[in-house]
Amino acid sequence: MENILDEVTHKMDVTLEHLARELAGIRTGRASVGLMEGVQVDYYGVKSPLSQVATLATPDSLTISIMPWEATMLPVIEKAILTSNLGLTPQSDGKMIRIPIPPLTEERRKELVKVVKKVAEETKVAIRNVRRDGIEQVKKQEKSKELPEDLAKKTSEKIQKITDEHVAKTDKMAADKENEIMDR
Repeated sequence: MENILDEVTHKMDVTLEHLARELAGIRTGRASVGLMEGVQVDYYGVKSPLSQVATLATPDSLTISIMPWEATMLPVIEKAILTSNLGLTPQSDGKMIRIPIPPLTEERRKELVKVVKKVAEETKVAIRNVRRDGIEQVKKQEKSKELPEDLAKKTSEKIQKITDEHVAKTDKMAADKENEIMDR
């Protein structure tokens, strides 16, 4: 029983961590190095995350600065940012890249909120799938007489409680991100 509960909790926690990474990559009106998380750079023939070839920082709320560890990486990094579909334009001074974050239009903010809702809903579906798998495991053990009926019922109730907690966390994370996007 404890193994099932631990496994369900772990899988749901991993799902929430994935949601947090997804939300970090969704642009708000403020600069965040999380925006660059999905950018892959061609580093001597190997696709590498941008953070592994440069230092990323946010000197102010409207700018991301990128300091490559090797000067030869400047044009490669610029190209990777331009082709990343983030809608951002890098500006290089020969030593570092600055990316000004343009203010979001009201229309774009609403589109981003829809994206947040979609990602949150996908997360809830994943959490419910983990719940279903956990309850199926409980039923199998109950059927094979490994788990008494009353303990199986309690375990299923605990799985539901864990599910409800994770769905609530998902809703809170999504609401926080929506507020961040709509905040001027």
